[in-house]
Amino acid sequence: MVSTTNTSKSDEIKHSGATVQKAGKLVICPTPLGNLGDMTQRACEALEHADVVCAEDTRVTGKLLSALGIKKRLERLDETLLAQRAELMAERVCAGEVIAYCSDAGMPGVSDPGMRLVKAVREAGGVVEVLPGPVAAATAYVASGTQNTTFYFGGFFPRKDTQRQVLLQSLAPLEAALIFYESPKRVVRALEVLAHTFPLREAAVCRELTKVHEEIVRMPLPELAQEFAKREQSGQIKGEIVIVVDGPSLAEDDAAAACAQQDAREVAAQLRACGMRKKDIAKQLVEQFGISRNDAYAIALEDAL
Repeated sequence: MVSTTNTSKSDEIKHSGATVQKAGKLVICPTPLGNLGDMTQRACEALEHADVVCAEDTRVTGKLLSALGIKKRLERLDETLLAQRAELMAERVCAGEVIAYCSDAGMPGVSDPGMRLVKAVREAGGVVEVLPGPVAAATAYVASGTQNTTFYFGGFFPRKDTQRQVLLQSLAPLEAALIFYESPKRVVRALEVLAHTFPLREAAVCRELTKVHEEIVRMPLPELAQEFAKREQSGQIKGEIVIVVDGPSLAEDDAAAACAQQDAREVAAQLRACGMRKKDIAKQLVEQFGISRNDAYAIALEDAL
């Protein structure tokens, strides 16, 4: 005969006199971006059945649980605390505790502290269950109207201009939409940097996704930067923001090709003046500027200016 005994703490199961502790796990619970109706049934059940709910901000998650009618012990586990307690939390999971983790909104682990917690539990040999749910980056990607079939997600846009420039220059050739999270306080400067780097691209600012005042503003980047600069002056920029920048446009490709050809002509003139053979000039132009062989030979054959 197998008898079972329920306990409030460990939910242990006794099999023929032997005590077997229940399996613990970390459950990553996505929460709505803003619309309570986006809370999934699985996430609600996970929160109800967890031993404890850990949250990036217990005030935010506390309001959510109250709205859902769920009474559960809450523990704050923000980025600072996770840096100190990640290993301890992993030990608790491995010891049999079922811990549900919520960020303030969306999918924990996507540009928030949940990533550190998942890593710690996996490294300790614990079980991690990730529930599907709202993700701001994916929602904005579709809502933006971009025609790129692939995208690059960069998390929060770098704060320093030098870091921004280095990142954007490395991403410039990428045939993909670029997606970044940004604060309302920094979105204008971010758009100015993006417009300077990609003046021929369109982009969308996706604000307050799934909420009452949801807004998708799509324009060429220089115009988008100007629009939000005006809004900043009147204090109209509020809410969570996702920026989606289109990949390279045909106009941008044509401009880059024209620039490369002009640079190639200047280098060819210098090489001709040094007495280099036209065949060798053409070869160097192909290697240096990535232009076609035919274009390189045509430029190499041009008379010096």
